[in-house]
Amino acid sequence: MGGQSAVRAGNRRVASHKPIMNLKVFAGCLLAFAYNGILGQIPIRSLRKLYLRCWLGDFGAGTGVQMGCRILNGRKVHLGERNVINFGCVLDGRQYHIRTGRDVSIGPNASILTLGHDPQSPDFANRGGDVIVGDRVWIGYGALVLPGVTIGEGAVVGAGAVVTKNVEAFSIVAGNPARKIGERNREVSYQLKHAPWLH
Repeated sequence: MGGQSAVRAGNRRVASHKPIMNLKVFAGCLLAFAYNGILGQIPIRSLRKLYLRCWLGDFGAGTGVQMGCRILNGRKVHLGERNVINFGCVLDGRQYHIRTGRDVSIGPNASILTLGHDPQSPDFANRGGDVIVGDRVWIGYGALVLPGVTIGEGAVVGAGAVVTKNVEAFSIVAGNPARKIGERNREVSYQLKHAPWLH
């Protein structure tokens, strides 16, 4: 009898743990929908900033996220100071973290992914990793940064590039897959301040 109650108690713990996890997933989905489906489309920057300060892992001073961006699992997205996230960007923090430094500019319709699938896996297993973006990195229009990549300080990622491996500091990369095509001036010292009206 005692063994049965222990099994029942164990089953209740397992059963109660599963709904709690489902509740966390459900709450996360609601938070993402509230931003991606509603608030992210409203041309009131201060309202979006207030929500993002509460929802994201970090939201640095002077950072702006324009309308139309999609953020997945905001708790794992950490934006540094004075970042400019242009319209249409996707920041995917589903399972791993995205961390940006200071004065990072991410062009329109660029995507940073942290999770994908192993194409060689017989059961389509997940594969991913954190994405780290250094200070004063410039990611161009429509670029795609894949999971597990580190982009070094001051690097430039050309428009439409597909970044599949780490990018050295102050290098300029372009293409699919992205390859080094040049070097950037190492004396960059700018501080971004970009807040277009109705964006």
